[in-house]
Amino acid sequence: MTLSRRRATIATVAIVAIVGTASIALPSTGLAGSAFDGAAASAAASGRTALLAPTARKPKPSPSPTPTATPSPTPTPTPTPTPSEPTVDAPLRFGVSTPQGPLVASEIAAVAATVGEQPSIELWYEDFRQPLSAAKLAAVDARGATPLITWEPWAWGGGATQTAYRSSRITAGAHDAQIRQWGQALAAWGKPVLLRYGHEMNGDWYPWADGVNDNKPGDYAAAWRHVHTLVTAQGATNVRWVWSPNVPYPGSTPLTQLYPGDAYVDVVALDGYNWGSSQSWSSWQSPDTLFGQGLAELRAIAPGTEIIIAETASAEQGGSKADWNTRLIAYLDAQPDVSAVVWFDYQKEADWRISSSVASASALAAALAARR
Repeated sequence: MTLSRRRATIATVAIVAIVGTASIALPSTGLAGSAFDGAAASAAASGRTALLAPTARKPKPSPSPTPTATPSPTPTPTPTPTPSEPTVDAPLRFGVSTPQGPLVASEIAAVAATVGEQPSIELWYEDFRQPLSAAKLAAVDARGATPLITWEPWAWGGGATQTAYRSSRITAGAHDAQIRQWGQALAAWGKPVLLRYGHEMNGDWYPWADGVNDNKPGDYAAAWRHVHTLVTAQGATNVRWVWSPNVPYPGSTPLTQLYPGDAYVDVVALDGYNWGSSQSWSSWQSPDTLFGQGLAELRAIAPGTEIIIAETASAEQGGSKADWNTRLIAYLDAQPDVSAVVWFDYQKEADWRISSSVASASALAAALAARR
């Protein structure tokens, strides 16, 4: 999340993003287990399809810790669409992102205890300088969850202007060595991974966004296709690619300019936050107001494609967070093509945590239980 985004939000749209260790603004501030077993049966009648589930279940950011490069252009072969996992009827999946990530099991356990079920998706962030962490993948897998990795093509802490991470340089091969290493590591892991490259690209707070860092219209989509092609060429067919803009807001880049094409995307997603009155520029937004336009645009751009809410949370100020939590789960659970929601459980620009109040925690737990 970045402060600049906040200003751009205008009181009508609350969105969030996470930039390095300090993320925020228009964008983002970045379930397996027995408790979920009974859910699949009760949700079968809803017709929701869950392509993300590692089993027969359905399916800002925050600290940005810390991408390297060696130019070596490579031809871009025609992509082979990633095979989809079997479609199954299942309930809305619940996932979480925690401040210290997958290696701090106590944070995940605390969330599970608060909501009464084990998160089935765990989201964390890596920049282009980080190697893929097998330890993090193993920790998530041991808890029966699906890893959702936000892969950010920049160096954490360097700001939105980083010449080395211009999208055109990525497409030209400047970071191919690092991208290949990730592809090889993902292929070696072999199990399902959700990979969210360059999220919130319709905002202006990250160096991969068109219109930022000297990126021209179309550069982001071209870089996405190059990265996808290179990773897939290493044998990483276990990866499902998640294209994840911020909820659209006045002045945001049109999503149609940023979409890389159906052959390169497996899942589409949204990041969106209810800032309430926590900021001078923000106001309370109901879940349907926050996500309605973005969902409609995703369905128009990628009809029939699975949708997830990759980052969301609410502030306490300006309304009832407990009521918002209840309405969020009910609203998303009523969308047959929305398979999962991932909560951003951080205390940053606002107290986004589920446990920010007893009422908030109780309401989310009850809402999740009801959808089962």
